[in-house]
This record gives sequence, structure tokens and C-alpha cells, in this order.
Amino acid sequence: MKYTFPKIAFVILMLACNAAFSQSKLVKNLAAGKPQILVTYGTSLTAAVGGKAWVFSVDSALNKKYNGLLKTINSARSAMWSTWGVEHLEDSVLKKKPDAVLIEFSMNDAFIAYNTSVEVARLNLNYMIDRIKLYNPDCEVILQTMDIALDAHGTARPDLVKYYQLYRDVAKSRHLLLIDHYPHWKDLLDKGKDAYLKAVPDGLHPGVAASKSMIATYVVARLEGEAK
Repeated sequence: MKYTFPKIAFVILMLACNAAFSQSKLVKNLAAGKPQILVTYGTSLTAAVGGKAWVFSVDSALNKKYNGLLKTINSARSAMWSTWGVEHLEDSVLKKKPDAVLIEFSMNDAFIAYNTSVEVARLNLNYMIDRIKLYNPDCEVILQTMDIALDAHGTARPDLVKYYQLYRDVAKSRHLLLIDHYPHWKDLLDKGKDAYLKAVPDGLHPGVAASKSMIATYVVARLEGEAK
């Protein structure tokens, strides 16, 4: 008699496979009991008060689940951009011997005063990825887009969406995990400027509460393979 695999079992199996496939290497290693070092690298969106809040929350959530096996080093610097990222990659990232690096520089690459074109930002980003992979081919590189700049901050970054698209394009072409926060912030802004400014009081930097609830929660979900 021909055996027919139950449809519901097939669906469950496929969902399980998809979840496992999309899970970050960082989390897979933690789940396997391997100590990991994660370096976060970027702008004030990672280095300032709100940035520190989401980084700490991610670290706490993963360490709670994976028995304290994660060490997170925040090497981001306020007011910096990808050219600074290239120049300080050795001391700020490689010397930390990371197993995973989470990068976000788009917000300040888009800052017109820094005169960093999309093409230069792409070169800088690819250089950082190449250099990290040269240091350790197994090191996982994860890219992030962040929030939306309003008012004077937005005027100073007229092409921010192009720099976010650059991160999406590089992540896709190089098969890297992308944590794309932009759509969530766009959904919030669509509810009205007042609602957005409650989460991002100065129009650029998410507050502590929003950093924990919106950024950290989504970072963990993406690393765990529980969200697209």
C-alpha cells in the first residue's frame, strides 16, 4: 500500500524547517552550548541612551534563554558614519574576536554634512564585511536599518530611504541576515507625527521604552528566526 504523508504533518515540518533555516548562526551556536561574542557597531542609535537600552535588552533576553553564554560588546559611537566604521574596524570590532557583528551606519551615512554618497556607503559597508570575513569566515555579519528622522534631522537626511535600500540590497546579494526596523517605524509614523514623537522625542533617537519594545524585541525575534 502506498504511504501518503499527512498534509498537516507536512505543513508542520515545513514550518519547522523554515524557522530553523532563518535562525541566526549566533542563536544556533548559543543553543548548541557554544559561548558567543556579539559586537554591535554603528551610530548613536546604538551608542546613545536608547541604543544602550536595546543592546542591553537583547543581551539580557538571549543570556536568560541561553544560560549566560553571550557576551555583547557595544562598539558603536555617536555622530559617526561608515567611513569612521572602516577606520576603526580593527580596534572596535576585530580585536574583540566576535562571532557575530551587527552593523548600522545608514542614518549618518545619509547625513548630507558628511558628504557620503550611496556609492561610497556601499563601498564602506562591503569593505567592513569583507574585512570581518577575512578575519573569521565563520563570523556572522548582520545588517540593520533603523528609524525615521523627522524635522531638521530629516531635512539633513533627504535620501535616507536610499541608504536603507542599500543595506537591503547588500544583505540580499551577500546572503546576510537583515533586521529591517524601518517598516515598523513607518507604521508608527503613519498613525501621526504626535504618536511617533512620543517614541522618538527628538525626531531622531528612540527613547528607552521604544528602544526596548520596538527595537530589542524585533532584534531578538529576527535572531531567533521568529519574524521576517
